[in-house]
Amino acid sequence: MKPSDVLSVNQLKEMYYFARLARDIEERLVILFRQSQVIGGLYRSLGQEGESVATAYALARTDAVLPLIRNMGVLTTMGVRPREIFRQYMAKATSNSRGRDLNIHIVHLPDWIASRGTETLRLKNDGTGTPRLQNDSQPVIMGPISMLGDSVPVAAGIAMGARMRGRNLVAMAWIGEGGTSTGAFHEGINFAAVQKIPLVIVAEDNKYAYSTPITKQMAIARIDERAASYGIPHQLVDGNDMLAVYDVTKGMVDRARSGGGASLIGVDTMRMQGHAQHDDARYVPKTMIEEWAQKDPLPRFRKVLRDRGAATEGDLEDIDTLAKDYAATEADLAVKDPMPDPATVTRGVYAGDDFAEPKLEFVRSPFAQ
Repeated sequence: MKPSDVLSVNQLKEMYYFARLARDIEERLVILFRQSQVIGGLYRSLGQEGESVATAYALARTDAVLPLIRNMGVLTTMGVRPREIFRQYMAKATSNSRGRDLNIHIVHLPDWIASRGTETLRLKNDGTGTPRLQNDSQPVIMGPISMLGDSVPVAAGIAMGARMRGRNLVAMAWIGEGGTSTGAFHEGINFAAVQKIPLVIVAEDNKYAYSTPITKQMAIARIDERAASYGIPHQLVDGNDMLAVYDVTKGMVDRARSGGGASLIGVDTMRMQGHAQHDDARYVPKTMIEEWAQKDPLPRFRKVLRDRGAATEGDLEDIDTLAKDYAATEADLAVKDPMPDPATVTRGVYAGDDFAEPKLEFVRSPFAQ
């Protein structure tokens, strides 16, 4: 029996909801970008939402995630409120970085990192009727590190530090094929292998590192073979098959949590647009885009849900509406937030000034058990 065989109807619907919400958040960001309300670049995960959701869904909501710019689905799955994402992209004064950084360069450090808190699930009602997870039931989130590859040793450090403090935490870091060419990636994965650190690395073969094709990045045939020389398990999976990704990831997460150490998942997927909104991706063959458009993970997962009797077409349309409306509402709220006060530019520079606390707001999905 595969891990996905025991997923409940609500869990299957929740996975679809998280993927749909990730796409709708980005569609709304495109509108804001065209209105010049997004500060800096906008990086789409179009075509990759499925693997981001399916890998993160195999984790506990108290684990550590280190997503990159195309892992919006990781944030929706871990429960980050969309308003937080919109604020950050628009560099609002209320954003996670207080306007100091952009897109999903965000950080959330639960209280246990500073104090040895217990791991109990409690809900807080803020008066709006939406249950929100309290801090001791939240994940560690470390957003993209611009020096690609560096997130791997950082993830290893987070997981090792948690283990030293007696917490059964698994860390997961995502990396593109270009990032696997960096020294930090190899140093981090070697360290995690030798120390048997509970780390799962998701290496995404999305065919291009900006405009460089994967054939110019590595001579090996499969991205998961990057892990072969480090003596850790590795497996390649169809990144647009959400349940296949979940099954592989769940096995590696369970192995890590039980003391088996690090592993690497290679996901075969496709970046369906350019590196960012300013890139028209003219270097990508049109036939390649057309081929991968037929493998879009969302329609594929819709079919899975219908075939398994988990959802009707009407149910799925309701989820589509729910996600789209939620993304729009959250964007509208973020637009109204103020921009940073220039007088605060020196705040948060020195130790002891908690002007920009590494905290995010989390919400539970409508399908949470």
